[in-house]
Amino acid sequence: MQQAIDHLFQKSPIFKQIIDTYGFPTIPVRPQGFETLVLLILEQQVSIDSAKATFLKIKANHATFNPELLIQVSDEDYRTFGVSRQKTTYIKALAAAILNKEIDLESLPHKSAQEVREELIKIKGIGNWTIDIYLMFCLEEPDLLPLGDIAVVNTIEELLDIHDKAIMETHTINWSPYRSYATFLLWHYYLKKRKRIIVY
Repeated sequence: MQQAIDHLFQKSPIFKQIIDTYGFPTIPVRPQGFETLVLLILEQQVSIDSAKATFLKIKANHATFNPELLIQVSDEDYRTFGVSRQKTTYIKALAAAILNKEIDLESLPHKSAQEVREELIKIKGIGNWTIDIYLMFCLEEPDLLPLGDIAVVNTIEELLDIHDKAIMETHTINWSPYRSYATFLLWHYYLKKRKRIIVY
């Protein structure tokens, strides 16, 4: 991590500003596999805390958390857990893709970030934000900046006064090959400034 921090310090003063103000971030890590992808689907466009509460309701009712089981859970049961109709469709699409051997999650750590993206994007409900977070948190990809994430975009707007995503993308190429670490710092700033604590 220190090598990444040293690189980012050289590229932009905002990173030293973040660490001087709020200290070093904790780098989040999540287990690879089906459970995490289900949780990421639940996290789409809602708070992490809300998604986690829904996830834990499902787990409390279904101790064996696997594609074979979740594809059979009724839409009504999913609604009871607080899962929208759309996200129910996405969870079942993911389960079906695994059961039909359209994707092998265990093979993903041995593939490039681009190969992982090309495989996951084919599954209904798995978009670039979900893939970015999976790559960063589970596969420890060091060089991603998820510009589909509102906290990242808002923090870049605030600290760099850049308001166009295309310009953000061009500007932040300079942070490569450690854009994931830059993202962790941007999230750290966003949460600390708002006095929010998130357990990933």
